[in-house]
Amino acid sequence: MKRRIFFYIISLIILILIWFLSINRNTTDIFSEKVKISLREVGDQLLREYQDSTSRVLPVIEEDPSFFNLSFENDLGFYPESLVAAIDSSFRSRQLSENYLVEVIQCGDKEVAYSFEVDTGVERTVIACAERKLPSACYTITVRFADRVVTKTASNAWIYLLFFFGIIGLLEFYFYRNKGGSQKAEGIDHYTTLGSFRFYPDQNKLVKQATEISLSKKEGELLAILVGHANKVVKRDELTKKVWEDNGVIVGRSLDTYISKLRKKLQEDDRIRIVNVHGVGYKLEVT
Repeated sequence: MKRRIFFYIISLIILILIWFLSINRNTTDIFSEKVKISLREVGDQLLREYQDSTSRVLPVIEEDPSFFNLSFENDLGFYPESLVAAIDSSFRSRQLSENYLVEVIQCGDKEVAYSFEVDTGVERTVIACAERKLPSACYTITVRFADRVVTKTASNAWIYLLFFFGIIGLLEFYFYRNKGGSQKAEGIDHYTTLGSFRFYPDQNKLVKQATEISLSKKEGELLAILVGHANKVVKRDELTKKVWEDNGVIVGRSLDTYISKLRKKLQEDDRIRIVNVHGVGYKLEVT
């Protein structure tokens, strides 16, 4: 259980990091580019209404992540309502923040010639003096965003939530499968019935009713071979090769010694005998 909780915590931390890095990178870059495109579009529209088809809209300056400047190559004049409508239309089409402050600043004295604020938290945003045309002059239009948010980005939260629950689902499947496999291994251990004994080769043990008899590794390996060839003669060379020589060990009388130990541990069941076939090998007789 603790291991599962640990995996969940790690998954959540990774998800938060991915989300944080993605938001920081994508939101900043996308927001900045969208604002710049929108303001250039606004500037182009103002020049067209001023019937100026030759002047350029200068590059939009990003003073900081929430503050942008729009300026023009030459003087121009426009109605504030045109500016309000152009910004509103352009920002909405690109799903930019709807909370911002716009100021029209005269280039020379830096005085604010016109300003307005849009705030979705206010029941009705009032745009004053919209019908009074600003005379032809050099202007810089500044936009300061209150929350600096791309509206559409919020919907990406659903993607991260789905990603997180997908990870949880995979982890649950992993733990369920392992738990099932563990229960199977614990509850249905592989054994071979040998008379009144149960022989567990993977655990090197014999079990008779409530009595458990431990076997050494070599005893277990020998008995497993004999059980696999029950009532058949297994040659000495085959036994020594599989149990000792394959492991790089040369034996003399070790085989006979271990056979003797097995006989003693199996002697409680007279239906089981390990018979010495002289000059050939051993046979496990089960009746």
